[in-house]
Amino acid sequence: MPIGFIGLGNLGRAIATRLTDMGEELVVYNRTKSKVENLGYEVVDTPKDLLKKCDVVFLCLFDSPAVDNILNGENGLLCDEVKGKTIIDLSTNHYEDVLRFHEDVQNAGGKYLENPVFGSVAPALVGALTLVASGKEEVFNEVKPLLEKFGKEIFFLGKPTSATKMKLINNLCLGSFMATIAECTSLAQDCDIDKSKALDILGVGGGTSLVLNAKKQKLIDEDFSAHFSNDAINKDLHLLQDLAYSMQKPLYSAAMPKELFSKMKMMGKGDEDFSSIYQLFKS
Repeated sequence: MPIGFIGLGNLGRAIATRLTDMGEELVVYNRTKSKVENLGYEVVDTPKDLLKKCDVVFLCLFDSPAVDNILNGENGLLCDEVKGKTIIDLSTNHYEDVLRFHEDVQNAGGKYLENPVFGSVAPALVGALTLVASGKEEVFNEVKPLLEKFGKEIFFLGKPTSATKMKLINNLCLGSFMATIAECTSLAQDCDIDKSKALDILGVGGGTSLVLNAKKQKLIDEDFSAHFSNDAINKDLHLLQDLAYSMQKPLYSAAMPKELFSKMKMMGKGDEDFSSIYQLFKS
């Protein structure tokens, strides 16, 4: 039976490609149908239509309002056809909304797995993403063979909202590292050190990280076509601050990178890759 897939943005398209490369047949829905009509997938008109063809549906959407629309909107997934079907949500949601999604799908008779993704386009295409799941363990075990087709490291945290919270915590590292690497790169250039050489040295020194490895070439080429956008990291850091506020917990190191990425949005660069924050520091 084919797999349903909703949301073919940068990451969603890469995951869908990987699933296809691994022998899976996909049926897809995308809000803007024209963007997916030439990808070689069967395209349906509504989310509900996927449930007539698929037992498992992936969601890979930008935020909680988008997920809520797919679940509860007109011809959405929460209908009679969802009974016994599984929804795997790869989106990075608000930690409060994702708890409601668990409840809504369960009340409708379906199964919901909260499964945010760590990584972007390049690792997705080679099956090297990190996945963190929360929900019922039996649901996780049922779909784990499918997750293993695009995820290299897969963790199960169980309690609903835990996976989403862990994704937001991870993205504090992601945003902070990217901002620091970008500033270090610019400062090295101001010291008349070749950019590529500086990145080589950072890569075996204090800057060594998955972030540097992933974004080194983008910084060298100044190719900021999006794999993971400024809009996305800004949204995630905002959600992280909401989480800390709800816990009455100070969050010292999140504020500066969040505002730097807010500045990128204000400059009209929200759609660019988040490595383009380098432009804020470049002389």
